[in-house]
Amino acid sequence: MDIQRLLGADIQMQLDQCIEYPHTDKAAEKAMELSLRWAARSAKSFGKQPGHGCFGIVQGGVSEKLRHSSALGLRDIGFEGYAIGGLAVGEGQKLMLQAIEFTAPELPPDKPRYLMGVGTPEDLLESVARGIDMFDCVLPTRSGRHGQAFTRFGKINMRNAKHVDDPRPLDAESACPALSKYSRAYIHHLMRSGELLGMMLLSWANIAYYQDLMQGMRAAIAEDRFDEYRALIKEQWKRGES
Repeated sequence: MDIQRLLGADIQMQLDQCIEYPHTDKAAEKAMELSLRWAARSAKSFGKQPGHGCFGIVQGGVSEKLRHSSALGLRDIGFEGYAIGGLAVGEGQKLMLQAIEFTAPELPPDKPRYLMGVGTPEDLLESVARGIDMFDCVLPTRSGRHGQAFTRFGKINMRNAKHVDDPRPLDAESACPALSKYSRAYIHHLMRSGELLGMMLLSWANIAYYQDLMQGMRAAIAEDRFDEYRALIKEQWKRGES
């Protein structure tokens, strides 16, 4: 907590134990209880820092009982926001979404809900549908470095030979130059040649798409049309583009 304060972090996270999947109920319970003890100590160490917030982290594996106990314990301590940790560690999307479904309702509705280390565009869309507000993940940049582009047409593998002579950009309608100003053939060439510029352009494109997706979800929620927006995005991904 002292290090986060010295760094001037706006959001400071409690210390917690994130266990791997699969795990036993006993291991998940032990990690959850340890994380709760650390949560109390972290909140005390954080104290009062105007303009900054301390977030508690819900643990408990994929156990509904343990997640509920963790959430209740964190609410009793009191935080400026609440994170759901210990997911996207190998349990698969189905179990992850189930865990969110029984965890998010246990968190204060007037405080931010942050899902840690997630995820794909579909993960974001489905998690927001279940009450999540915030995310962090290396996936957009890591995928970009390996030639994967996330777009409104779905995921595109820019190392694929079919792009070698394709003059189209990734998305001609995007406001992001990395998506709209460079041909697929050029990006394919950069990636196949091992040029860092290719990795940079795809990382930029992916982050831009993630930002657009989240902005679209925020607007849809504000206008009470999230279900319609969610269906539209999933249909775009389904249709894709050759």
